[in-house]
Amino acid sequence: MISPSGPSSDSPLPDTEVLVSAECWSAEPDAEAIVTRAIAAAAAAVDAETGAAELAVMLTDDDGIRALNASYRGFDKPTNVLSFPASQPEFGDRGDAPRMLGDIAIAYQTVRREADDEAKPFAHHLSHLAIHGFLHLVGYDHETDAEAEAMEGAERAILAQLGIPDPYADQDRVS
Repeated sequence: MISPSGPSSDSPLPDTEVLVSAECWSAEPDAEAIVTRAIAAAAAAVDAETGAAELAVMLTDDDGIRALNASYRGFDKPTNVLSFPASQPEFGDRGDAPRMLGDIAIAYQTVRREADDEAKPFAHHLSHLAIHGFLHLVGYDHETDAEAEAMEGAERAILAQLGIPDPYADQDRVS
């Protein structure tokens, strides 16, 4: 589903709103720009209808994402990223209204811990998770090996366009 020709100038990028909901993110003053850049690269690379679309990214902490994970997935623990694709109406014409892709939540402490444990720059890991979350919004998943391979391939290609090394190079499958 990655566009072989790269970004298309006739396909506008989705409007991305980044909301910082936890003070801990002040330790990473470039986080909003990193997330916005990663989402733009992912949207430009995938063959998906993302023009005239919107999404929101919430930069939260482990407590915030733990509550979301417990409420929506039944797992009472923090995680690095969660995606909530928006349901799309099947009736009527939206006119000029943008299509809502959904929401992404990213937890600071978990992302920081994983980046440190894996000796990766925080910005690289944050970019990877923003891209991972975005790909979920546009239909990618990793429930089966084939889906995981397709999603990881898309992540690798998008990250390479951003000059970020393959996050899966030193590990087996991460799901």
